[in-house]
Amino acid sequence: MTDPIQPKHLRLGDLLKGRLFTVPDYQRSYSWERRQRRDLFDDITDVWKDETGTNHFMATIVCLRRKSGIELGTDVFSQLELVDGQQRLTTLIILLNAIRYALGSNDEIEERSLNELKHLLVKPDGDNLLLLQTNHDSTDSFENYLRKGEYPSPKSADTIADRNILSAIKECNDFVASWLEREGTVLGLLKLVKNQLTFIIHEVDDEKTVYTVFEVLNSRGIPVAWLDRLKSILMANAFSIQNEVTRESLIKDLHKIWRDIYSIIGLRQGLSTESLRFAATLLLADRPSKPLGEQDSVDALRKIAGRSPRGVRRVAQWLKKVTEACQAVESNPRIDAVTRITQARLLAVALHVGKVNQIDGLLAAWEKVSFRIYGLHGKDTRTGVGDYCRLAWDIVDKNMSDAKIRRRIRDIGRDFPVAEGIKRIRGQDCYTGWKEELRYFLFRYEEYLASMHGLEADSKLWEHVWRKDANQSIEHIRPQRNCPNAWVHTLGNLVLLPARTNSKLGGRSPRDKVTTYRKSGFQADEVADMLDGASTWTQRKCKARERKLLDWAKNEWAE
Repeated sequence: MTDPIQPKHLRLGDLLKGRLFTVPDYQRSYSWERRQRRDLFDDITDVWKDETGTNHFMATIVCLRRKSGIELGTDVFSQLELVDGQQRLTTLIILLNAIRYALGSNDEIEERSLNELKHLLVKPDGDNLLLLQTNHDSTDSFENYLRKGEYPSPKSADTIADRNILSAIKECNDFVASWLEREGTVLGLLKLVKNQLTFIIHEVDDEKTVYTVFEVLNSRGIPVAWLDRLKSILMANAFSIQNEVTRESLIKDLHKIWRDIYSIIGLRQGLSTESLRFAATLLLADRPSKPLGEQDSVDALRKIAGRSPRGVRRVAQWLKKVTEACQAVESNPRIDAVTRITQARLLAVALHVGKVNQIDGLLAAWEKVSFRIYGLHGKDTRTGVGDYCRLAWDIVDKNMSDAKIRRRIRDIGRDFPVAEGIKRIRGQDCYTGWKEELRYFLFRYEEYLASMHGLEADSKLWEHVWRKDANQSIEHIRPQRNCPNAWVHTLGNLVLLPARTNSKLGGRSPRDKVTTYRKSGFQADEVADMLDGASTWTQRKCKARERKLLDWAKNEWAE
């Protein structure tokens, strides 16, 4: 019997010949960050400095052959789906395209190299791309770059997946530009990338074997993201099912589920790790005292899934549900001051996926207690781990009433009275190291003032505030440069304004800011009332405002 796993050791230039690559939508989006790309550039630079011409092994690539004998002009290609290795290969193809646009047409060798690269990356017959990024590239940034050499700023991206692709394009162009400036030509770089970077490729014909190869590579210590390993395990178990109808139905469902999961985690950094850990922690048979790590999560979910179709589908569907809940929690920047704590996020996720009736009310109770503990009391991730985790598990695994959940949330905060939290921040520096908490605190006060007048806080104005860094909206009423250190950063001297309005005010005196405060649409209007007719902003007025804010806070976060 012929061994279906026949790895080949190839130079990059040979790897790219006769093959068209795609990334299916049930695979992870491009997720490399600056650190991985910098390591790649460093490897290339080290190879360049080594004058012995030594090759450098880059990675192992696993592909599923979907079609062979594709004729484009006089060339024949195989169509392959990238299952593992897409991050490095995608980056190198972007780098080759950057080299292409750095080559000139005045030199015969450069012009020939330019045309060869162009035909390698974008096939002239049929207009096919060497690599088609079909998965979660919502703006077609990768395709536009290969076809036209055009790309917007990474800052314009709306998702993590798009930002990663655009950042890769920019950084590859910057690397090529620095190389050109240093060496005077990029021909040496092109020669190195094509001929001295090598890969091992596993090119297999059936999807079942793909996941077998994936598992073998992982067992040999080749780094694989834990979420991707879980997918491989579930897919391998699905392919082992004997009943053909059941097997094909489950595989179809898993492809759809993983497409949705990878689409969600492409929106925000860190979701893949957290959704995996939270899904496993909440599905354990016994109450946990802390969230599981990634490896333990994979082991736990593997055991829960087993080899039955029902178990595999259950774990995949549950992971998708938890991933959606993680995104719902982390996509709300208003509660950044609360959600920076892992166990607090776990509890919020449990409220989203558990059988609760009044989720908004329970989330409000969770938010209130969590800010009292981690905001007003300034506790860190070591505080409340067991209490939060056990309650999160109980919400999912026990049939608890909303009233009981509310009592349990309240009990978590019992040892952290609001009075002690208020005492902690009174007269203290509420600016340095507390900006997220301060912005949240003042926003809640803004909501309170608006409600007192029968209004709602301007949502569009606040969306702009939340999108910016916190310090861009925090204003010192009396400027830092001429305010005594004893009260410059105290709560009474701090107010929120629309993003960057504070920088435009510069070091103006408090009285010169009154008009801007009144037009801000924020509670700075209240400060303007205190400034009207006053000669200056004194420490006495600052303390008076602090007392007013803290008196309100006592009621807002009371037990």
